[in-house]
Parts: sequence; structure tokens; C-alpha cells
Amino acid sequence: MSTQPTTATGDEPVITLRDVHVVHRLRTGSLLHPDTIRAVDGVSVDVHRGRVLGIVGESGSGKSTLARVMIGLQPVTQGEVLFHGSRHSRSKAARRDLGRTVSVVFQDPATALNPRLTVRETLLDPLRVHGIGSEESRLARVRELLHLVGLPQSALDVLPRQISGGQRQRVAIARALTLEPEIIVADEPTSALDVSVRAQVLNLLMDLRRELGLGLVFISHDISTVRFVSDEIIVMNRGRVVEHGTVEQIFGGADDEYTRTLLAAAPRLL
Repeated sequence: MSTQPTTATGDEPVITLRDVHVVHRLRTGSLLHPDTIRAVDGVSVDVHRGRVLGIVGESGSGKSTLARVMIGLQPVTQGEVLFHGSRHSRSKAARRDLGRTVSVVFQDPATALNPRLTVRETLLDPLRVHGIGSEESRLARVRELLHLVGLPQSALDVLPRQISGGQRQRVAIARALTLEPEIIVADEPTSALDVSVRAQVLNLLMDLRRELGLGLVFISHDISTVRFVSDEIIVMNRGRVVEHGTVEQIFGGADDEYTRTLLAAAPRLL
């Protein structure tokens, strides 16, 4: 397996996973000896602000479970999850702090956005929940967010069903940016979009990363897309990291057979 790369920033990682395991109990087996599945099996990785970590693997490889661990939605069976070097607490205050530090963009904006809320209300809601600013300053922040993601101000008063899939994903990205997070975890953010708009959304994420100094965890089954956006890549198979390296290391000479299979099956970029 490739040697784990060092970060260029030298800063303390925002998220650290140390030998993390997530084991799910299945409904099969007996009461005393239930069947289990190791969704995540001994993963250690750091996520830094200003860098993009790509996570790639087929369906069932454990990459989405790992994403849930990173955003605090999935408890671990074993191992440590650290945020800014401290162990994550399950308290309400700790969850609120984590929600401001790490945000998420889901695969399908059609289901991630509340269909009954206008774009205005969708973006105002996190600011209200966290008690940030006055109503006037919140609306100013919402207008700024629309500008950041390339949407016109007229989008404020539309419902999700009234705009295209690419525009809905831009709204979802704007919502993820509302609380000025340090890290965004993007779980298959382009797979539900038409091919013609995937590149636009990817370019938007890269522009935001540079402009805001964001860290990004980009999760996909498509290793070519991961190559396009990432500084370093981990390849997952059956819950384990089978390869971890810079883009140059992975694409220049992958050590693992599974990684080589993914590379051989990926003729497209987007």
C-alpha cells in the first residue's frame, strides 16, 4: 500500500480518524451470535483545511459510512474521532459546534432540500437555528451566498421544484457554506446531475475551496472525477483503505490490485 502523504499546510488537522471501526449488526444470526458487517474496518486518516481528500470505492465499500463518521452522524464501534485534536463528544453543545465546523453536501439535492421552503428560507434556517446575527444581517449573508454559488438574487423566492438539478445543488452548496465551515464533506455531489452540469458543479467546488480556504472531502465511485478535484486519495474496498497516496502516486503506479481495476474501468473524466 502507498505511503500516507504528508500535508502541505503543516497545520493541525480539523478531523482525525484513528483506527476507526464501524460494525453493524444484521437481523440474521442468533440472539447471542448475531451476524455482523464491518462497514468501516480500521481506517486512519486526517482532513486538513485547504486540501481536498478524495475517497473512492464501489457501492458497499464503506465510503459513505466513513463520511457519516466525519460529520458526527455515525458513532464508531472502536477507534477515535478527533476534531481539532479533541475527542468528539455526543453532547448537544458539541454537536452544534461540529455543525458549524463541518458541513455536508448530499448526493441528491431533490431530496436534501425541503420542498416546501423557498431558497430564502432554506438558507436563513441555519442562521436562525444557531442564533447568528439579526434578521437583516442574515438576509445579507443569504444574498452573499447566492452570489458565491453563481445564482441570481431572483432565486431567493423560488421553491426547489422550480429550478434545475444543477441549480438545486448550488443551493445545497450555499446551505453548506452558511455557517462558514472549515470542512465540507461532499458525498457523490454530482452523480445525480446531468453530465452537462457536472463539470460546472465541480468547478464551483474548486473555486470555493480556493476562495474560502475550505477543506473538502470528495466522495465518489468514479476515480477519474476524484482525480480531477483531489490533492490526495484513499481507495476503499470492503470497509478498508487499500491505497492512500497523492494523486500522482495513485495514478502513477497504484500498488493494490483493486485500485488498478478501478483505474482500468474509468475511461471518462466526468
